[in-house]
Amino acid sequence: MASHRKPRTSVLTSPGGRRTAAGLTTAALASATLLSQSAEAAPRAPKPTVEEVQKKVDDLYHQAETATQKYNAAKERSDAQRATVDGLLDAAAKRAEKMNESRRKLGSFASAQYRTGGMNPTAQLMLAKDPQQFVDRNHLMERLTERQKQTVSDYQEQQAAAAKQRAEATRNLEQLQTSQASLKESKRSVQGKLAEARQLLSRLTAQEKARLAELERQKEAAAKRRAAEEARKQQERERQRQHDGGGSTGGGSTSGGSTGDSASTKGAKALAFARAQIGKPYVWGATGPTSYDCSGLTQAAWKAAGVDLPRTTWDQVKEGQRVATKDLQPGDLVFFYNDISHVGMYIGNGKMVHAPKPGANVREESIYYMPIYGSVRPG
Repeated sequence: MASHRKPRTSVLTSPGGRRTAAGLTTAALASATLLSQSAEAAPRAPKPTVEEVQKKVDDLYHQAETATQKYNAAKERSDAQRATVDGLLDAAAKRAEKMNESRRKLGSFASAQYRTGGMNPTAQLMLAKDPQQFVDRNHLMERLTERQKQTVSDYQEQQAAAAKQRAEATRNLEQLQTSQASLKESKRSVQGKLAEARQLLSRLTAQEKARLAELERQKEAAAKRRAAEEARKQQERERQRQHDGGGSTGGGSTSGGSTGDSASTKGAKALAFARAQIGKPYVWGATGPTSYDCSGLTQAAWKAAGVDLPRTTWDQVKEGQRVATKDLQPGDLVFFYNDISHVGMYIGNGKMVHAPKPGANVREESIYYMPIYGSVRPG
């Protein structure tokens, strides 16, 4: 038997199908409660401590310096390839002029052949006022024919050489475009890392900035103490060497003889130049004379001493003689981090002069401020 029970109506719906005001109010309150609970339940990321900010900023500066070396390498390649392309274009212009000259000669020969080609030699002899003139002119045409052959040969050689130059120029232009793309990417990377570091620092309160400055002073003080301790040990080793060697002749600090004297003199000149730049700002990609990055400073300093160093830290570390930290001499290059992204010039007593980082000037600092990778003596 069919059921005649009336369907139950929802408490939020009127018999006509419309939601009641009471139902809407209840639903809104429920939604607001749920949203409030969700917001309270979602944990907020804790604000980084000053120590964490310091580490992050240091990491960003390190990454920016690595990107700077990539930029320097790409710029060096780009400049070299641009010079090559310019040379090829100049050579192509000269080649084109030679081809035009050969083309003009061929044109004059073609005109001469057109003017005389319609008359056979017998007719020319019969119509010639002077038979000797005909003989002389016929001999000249034979000579012109040989010159024409040579001109054609020259023109073909010029064409082949021009095609080869065009192909070479095209390859170099493609390489130049690749280097320029790498240059732009490295530039974006450097700028991005530095912008991120600036943003982190800008969020610090005045109290946090004071704390960060104090942490930097503590880090510098620890590096100075390490340098002073290493300098004391080095002096003790030197005194012991002099004692064992019977005077001031001993010493593993130099290689001895004129070669050592020459290296020492060049190192002194390079160091004098580098120290004269103290106070000038660090600018990534700069090679002087008003600003420098780390490898730009060492390159310029050793150039002043008559030694040409490559542009990047990655190439500079391959130049000259490898030197142990305990045997460092003034002018030696000290490299830092496992990726060899920073370099400074040794002064003595555990200190160096270097272009440190964005926002800082060329200055003297302990070589123990950063992890040492290794050292070389150019020259």
